[in-house]
Amino acid sequence: MKMLTVLGARPQFVKGAVLSRELVSCDHGISETIVHTGQHYDSRMSDIFFNELGIPKPKYNLDINGGSHGAMTGRMMESLESVVLEEKPDVLLVYGDTNSTLAGALVAAKCHIPIAHVEAGLRSFNMNMPEEVNRIITDRLSRFLFCPTEQAVLNLEAEAVRDGVHNVGDIMYDAALLFGNELTTDDRLLSSLGLVSKNYVLVTCHRQENTDDFESLKGIFDALNHIAKSSLVVFPIHPRTNLIAKKAGLLTSLSSKVKLIEPVSYMDMVSLLKNAEVMITDSGGVQKEAFFYRVPCITMREETEWVETVEIGANSLVGASKERIIASFDEILKGIECDFDQKPYGDGRSAKYIAEYVGAL
Repeated sequence: MKMLTVLGARPQFVKGAVLSRELVSCDHGISETIVHTGQHYDSRMSDIFFNELGIPKPKYNLDINGGSHGAMTGRMMESLESVVLEEKPDVLLVYGDTNSTLAGALVAAKCHIPIAHVEAGLRSFNMNMPEEVNRIITDRLSRFLFCPTEQAVLNLEAEAVRDGVHNVGDIMYDAALLFGNELTTDDRLLSSLGLVSKNYVLVTCHRQENTDDFESLKGIFDALNHIAKSSLVVFPIHPRTNLIAKKAGLLTSLSSKVKLIEPVSYMDMVSLLKNAEVMITDSGGVQKEAFFYRVPCITMREETEWVETVEIGANSLVGASKERIIASFDEILKGIECDFDQKPYGDGRSAKYIAEYVGAL
């Protein structure tokens, strides 16, 4: 069995690392070839993930990044088609909801290659999000739909998609268990940044709806300044967010207690998150990782694919409103009722189940 895996964004590297380890350590009869589209090309945001997570070196690096969604996806499709025709895989596997995901799925469908979609069935029900479009199209084309939650299965059922649907749990939970346990000590990173465990707020911000709208980004920065009056804020700033905020004159407005740092490696991000008092983010994956590490989360979006974190009480949706971010933060400091022991994302063996289903093709 020959499987072609398409990776392009940081979270996909993490998920891919877990499945690649499973394929290497256990005999599932699957030979994996990895294609890196180049969607995330900054070495701090991409290359380091391969190095520290032990992901097999990609056989192909398409080096495609920048440009509009359509232009990027089209260029990826052109290059991926050549790879597929050369490799002739038995199955093509994609993760998540990025342009790389969509490009891989479209090429495989046109070349009549079965598609395996990890994280199938997720829905934000916001068609203004490019990711939502990518998810829906990829799911409609896929032979294997590997759902991370029961809600994802129900979402597909509502769209009359039932064949090939498997609730395998969330592979990011596998990653949290695997890599979280590999952290032997957090002293080095925390000491180098002058941080004390559970005595700082961690922030990430990168989504276009937040960064490309001045009022939204200003509201977020104003909220961070307010929070910084009582808590140290650590902000590994995304290169794109950094550039936009600098042009808008927002960086100079930040409090000295908002510690801007360069993007960090995955393992360092795990360390920062595990030791944070509160997580503030607009990332989908970080919402769950905060839950995995028992850290209350504030999500700067109006909707989420990961509704379980909200239902459990571990996550609050606040958009980019300064007032709502601050109010949610204050509520967390008062103490929240949340059962972090619930297991809505499976048993931590998603990679094993995925490999078994694909290997039976």
